Order: sequence, then structure tokens, then C-alpha cells
Amino acid sequence: MIFVTLFSLYFYYKSSGIYVLCLLLVATSDFLLGLLLSRTHHTTARKWCVAASAIINMGMLCYFKYTTLIIDTINNFISRPIELWDIALPIGISFFTFRSLSYVIDIYRGKLQPTTNPLEYLFFLSFFPPLVAGPVVRATELLPQIRLRPEVSREMFAEGLFLIMTGVFKKVVISDYISINFVDRIFDAPALYTGLENLLGIYGYTLQIYCDFSGYSDMAIGIALLLGFRFPINFDSPYKSASITEFWRRWHITLSTWLRDYLYISMGGNRVPLWRNYFNLFITMVIGGLWHGASWLFVLWGAWHGLMLVLHKAYRKLVPAREHRGIKASLLHIANVLLTFHIVAIGWVFFRADSLTVVGEMATQIFTQFHPEVLMQFVAGYPFVTLAIIIGYLLHYTPHDWAQSIQRTLEYTPLVAKAIIFALFIFLVLQVRSSQVVPFIYLQF
Repeated sequence: MIFVTLFSLYFYYKSSGIYVLCLLLVATSDFLLGLLLSRTHHTTARKWCVAASAIINMGMLCYFKYTTLIIDTINNFISRPIELWDIALPIGISFFTFRSLSYVIDIYRGKLQPTTNPLEYLFFLSFFPPLVAGPVVRATELLPQIRLRPEVSREMFAEGLFLIMTGVFKKVVISDYISINFVDRIFDAPALYTGLENLLGIYGYTLQIYCDFSGYSDMAIGIALLLGFRFPINFDSPYKSASITEFWRRWHITLSTWLRDYLYISMGGNRVPLWRNYFNLFITMVIGGLWHGASWLFVLWGAWHGLMLVLHKAYRKLVPAREHRGIKASLLHIANVLLTFHIVAIGWVFFRADSLTVVGEMATQIFTQFHPEVLMQFVAGYPFVTLAIIIGYLLHYTPHDWAQSIQRTLEYTPLVAKAIIFALFIFLVLQVRSSQVVPFIYLQF
């Protein structure tokens, strides 16, 4: 535990330098507040403990992440602009503050007994696989595992190795390649391309962000498995969703459940009048959008998803689900999946674009300069990009049983054979990877 904790702190120091002190501050304050909560039975005092944790965590998050946005917004309405502060954003601050805050809230709610060992808590908060880009692993999920002697079974080893390889493939072979060679060009100057190319660029980014983020999650979960720890799944083939509600049960699961449990339910959830329930749902998604970054475009992205969730929930109230069978059920399911996919893809435009001008240019090109006749020219001009996009989507829509079958085969493969397979895989990745290193998208959050 001491070795891995020291390595995790060094890992974070190499990514964020002196800001490792922020991580240590949060770990110390919430460890002590957790102990204080367990020894205090006065309701007001307990609430003050939770408030103190929220002020420390959210105050730190808001200072580093949103100060520039706040000053920039104020400058739009005053004659003498305030000078912008030069504030560096510590990597992963959104993740470790959320994880630490949930620890204190769970103790307050009686769902968790606080640890009395400061090393256990520091291990939990600094554990390097999910530290900088998730998943948002909670204390209720990791602390019980820390207290046990970590053991890596044959199944865990095979699953971890498989997840690391799939994560590297998603990130390096699919996401990075289509980003550098196609998607970035479209979003940098959408007016230079036809509507068809802009639409394909949106489809490309929809795949890119999934492969980038789920690729990191796969690697983090896989490395943790090799060390004897099991994290919850973070992505469950989200583009197979037949509704926007289902999408948020499959996409970034650890964050969406965190927002549900600690924000949506805290505001009343669905135990309030219908209009308030819709408001709670909408505001939760707006805050979820703002969590991703200090930009009003992220707020618009969150508002888009909040609006779609509210409309879907209202639709389900007015039109109860009907049971369909046979071909009609299959066709209806495919139509719902396609509709959901495009709702999500529209949202990704706000997420990726640098400004509303870019959003407007893309919409203008798609609706006024579509030119479907350039499709074959596009395929001829971008053959490997086309191939990468096709492979990425085909792999995404393959049945889960296929992946589980590969894992079981890997489980009973001799250790030497596993090493050879992994070495060959890394060799092949090095041959096809892009020369330019592309940072993980979620490192900025």
C-alpha cells in the first residue's frame, strides 16, 4: 500500500507538479471530516461537516476551473475589463474532488463507516489508474477492497489484459488516427468542406470521443484488475441505446450515477411534483455539462441532453410503451437506436466546437451545401479514415458475448502465450499509430 500510494503521488506530481498539494489537502481534510462525522451526533454539526467538505472541494474546483470563465463573462458587461488571471488547471481535479466529496456524504447518510487509517484514504483518493480521468470510483466500492489482501485470479488477469489491449486499440488506432487525419480538420474550418463531409466529421467525432474516453476507462479498469482491484464498468456500448435515457445509463456510468445520487436525488429527484422533477433533471444535466469545462458551450451541451431527457420522460408519460413483436419490434428498435444516436451526435457538436460560429457553419453546410455526390471522392481521398470509422463502429455494435468469449480463451492461454500475444499487439499498434501524440480528451476535465 505504501509503495503504490507513493507511486500514485509521484504519478500525479509528474502530470501536475506542485498541484499534488491540492490532492493531499483534499485527502487530509476529508479524512478528518469523516472521522469527525462518525463521532458527532448533533444534526447541525454533522451538516456543517458536509458543508465544510463541499466548500473545500467545490471551492477548489471552482477557483481552478471557472475563475477565468466568470471574469470573462463579467468583462462582456462592464466598460473596464478585469485582467484575466493566469490559472493552471490541475489534471483530474474534477474527478478526485467528486470522489472525496462523495466519501463524506456517504458517511453522513450512513452508507459508509469512515476509515481510521489515513494511508487507506490516501490510497483510495490517489490510486493512479482512475486518478486523472476516471472512472469516478467511490469509497464504498474501493475501501472494502483495500482492507482485503489484493489477489489477482486467472480470470482477473485475463480480463485486465484484454481491457488494456482494447483500450489501447480504441485510443491509439481508432481515436487518434481519425482525430488527426480528419475530425480536427473539419471542426477547425467547417466552411471549407461540404455538408456531407461535415456530417461525416460529426460521425467521426462521435466515435472519436467514445474510443478516447472508454479507451482510457478500459485501461484504468484493466490495470486495476492486474493489481487486484475491480472497478465498476464505465461504458456499456452507449451507441446501442434506444432512448436518451438508456444512453445515460450506458455512457460514463460512474459520473451519471454520481450526479443522480448526490445532485438529482438531493434536489428531490422524482419525489416532487412533475414540473419540479423535470426541472431537477434539466438542472442536473446543465451542471453535468458545466462540470466538463469552463465554457458556455458545455452548458449548452448539458442543456441539450437535459431537454432531451425531459422530452423523453414527458413522452413516456403521455404515450405508454407498447409491446411489439417480430419484424415490427426489430425495425422500431433500429429506428429508436438511430434517432438516439443522432440526438447524441448533435450534442457532440456543441461539446467539440470552439464557438457557436463553428456550430452555425456546420449546420449551414449540412442543410444548404450537402452535396452527397462527393461521397466516393471522400472515400478515395480518405481511405484509411473511412476504414477506421467503419471498423470502430462495427466493433462497437458487436455482441458482448464475442468479447467475453475472447476473454475466456485468454484466461486459459498459458502465461508465455499471453506475453507473446501482448507483445505482438503492442508491436502492431506501434506500426499503425499516428506520429503525433494526442492527449486524452478527458484530461482537460
